[in-house]
Amino acid sequence: MYPALSVAQTLMTDRPEAAGAAADQVLWIGGLGGMEVGLITRAGLPFQAIHGGGVHGVGWRLPLNVLNLVRGVFEAWGRVRAFRPDVLLVTGGFITMPVALAAWLNRVPVLVYLPDIEPGLAIKAVAAIARRIAVTVADSRAFLRGKELVVTGYPTRPDLARADRAAARAHLGLSGDRPVVLVTGGSRGAHSLNSATLAALPDWLRDYAVVHLAGEHDWPAVEQARAALPEALKPHYHAFPFLHEMGLALAAADLVVSRAGASALGEYPLFGLPAVLVPYPYAWRYQKVNADYLVQRGAAVQLADEALGVQLAGAVRNLLSDPARLAAMRTAARAAAVPEAAQNVVRELRRLAADGGAVRP
Repeated sequence: MYPALSVAQTLMTDRPEAAGAAADQVLWIGGLGGMEVGLITRAGLPFQAIHGGGVHGVGWRLPLNVLNLVRGVFEAWGRVRAFRPDVLLVTGGFITMPVALAAWLNRVPVLVYLPDIEPGLAIKAVAAIARRIAVTVADSRAFLRGKELVVTGYPTRPDLARADRAAARAHLGLSGDRPVVLVTGGSRGAHSLNSATLAALPDWLRDYAVVHLAGEHDWPAVEQARAALPEALKPHYHAFPFLHEMGLALAAADLVVSRAGASALGEYPLFGLPAVLVPYPYAWRYQKVNADYLVQRGAAVQLADEALGVQLAGAVRNLLSDPARLAAMRTAARAAAVPEAAQNVVRELRRLAADGGAVRP
């Protein structure tokens, strides 16, 4: 969601140089009941939902998912014919396939943007009909052999780049000069990460401030753990179920502990933020590949999910106790940043739109 949202916002605000050029129009198509509807409507973008379903590893739900997928193709066809787009951007997920197919049948050029380094099944399928494939890093070539790729970087939201460290710390109530540890499990939270963090709090809070984005599911346990902390430690623990102002949390942090989703490839380098990455163990190997990329460049260390309870507290303390290593990680992270990534994707979209090819009913 986030890289596509970044591109959409850039597309509407960065107008072409032609005099009197109007802002581009954007329509977001997502899944029924998906978590993106709140995020997208909050950003002021028009949102339309269609049916869809995964067709890999879903067991007894497969027939229903296939039916929903077919239904989604017809719904996507109607959305495409009504909106009449000049170009389609897809970033993955099972909704990608019906919308891309409808666009292709209407001769609307399709641009695939791959956020992760390794493509999932949906992206691999859509790549066959895409006019162009944009990728976060050049390492994706190993997974898309024979395809022509353009390396754009990971698009980050404009509000992230505007985040100021001092203002961010003030907004989050962080006082003094304590190092700040940011723990985030993504939009949904991460149970194992939350559990290991709560266990580490008595150690960390003696010397550090902790900003913990725990997600809704574990929020009751987090509130209970916060209430049980000694009074002297409570002011240094800042927990939230979710934080819309993610840029503030990233700007305030000295070290981030998180999963290794695609955003780690763009957002942490943007802030020069060293990371402790814990790939989600049940999502094939996409997050492992992402984590390996940053580890190999010296911008992160990696822990296995099953080792969190034993290793997390010490790993964070070791890093924050080694200023030279932390400085080297910050330098390595910044070297991986591509701040103009959203503009790069927008440029490719406009090139495809200029090529034409879409049916006009």
